[in-house]
Amino acid sequence: MTKVLQEVLEANKKYAAEFGEKSKLPIPPGRKFSIVTCMDARLDPAKFAGLEEGDAHVIRNAGGRVTEDIIRSLIISHKLLGTQEWFIIHHTDCGMLTFTNDEIYDLLSESLESAAIGEDGWYNPVKEGGSEAGQYINFLPINDLAKSVVDDVRTVRNHPLVPANIPIHGYIYEVETGKLVEVKEATEIGKQKNKEQDL
Repeated sequence: MTKVLQEVLEANKKYAAEFGEKSKLPIPPGRKFSIVTCMDARLDPAKFAGLEEGDAHVIRNAGGRVTEDIIRSLIISHKLLGTQEWFIIHHTDCGMLTFTNDEIYDLLSESLESAAIGEDGWYNPVKEGGSEAGQYINFLPINDLAKSVVDDVRTVRNHPLVPANIPIHGYIYEVETGKLVEVKEATEIGKQKNKEQDL
């Protein structure tokens, strides 16, 4: 058993011992909203958005980018589980700002082991065992944080399976302060009732 696995199982044992009435929580989120955000370990949506178990859907991936799977999750979140409001939240100092698609393609083609970052950017300490398969993936790197929020809100707003009356809020979480800062252009796009205006 690895040290990490042991720590996780010990923490779960303590959590389960005090689980109490949480087993009776309903499937639909009680506060009827969803958050799409980054997987970055410094972000804790439960804390920065004041959530308890059962309150909201939190959908995470690298960068909090809107992909087909994010759209799939949001559609299920609304259609079957009743969410009525959505947040797209990216964050400062995001790892997705540190590379381009071409850079990660090159790294993967050289090695599948973890890369490191130095003064000149990302590099592979191990230079063997790579694969060219990475070139078929758009890793959705970010070069302009506010623009990425605008683009992702627009993608959700314009999707034909997303009701026009769902508010979609665009924010940037500041890892330096813990504050949520509105991206006003994104939120304006998210508020529009007539999706044709964004096409």
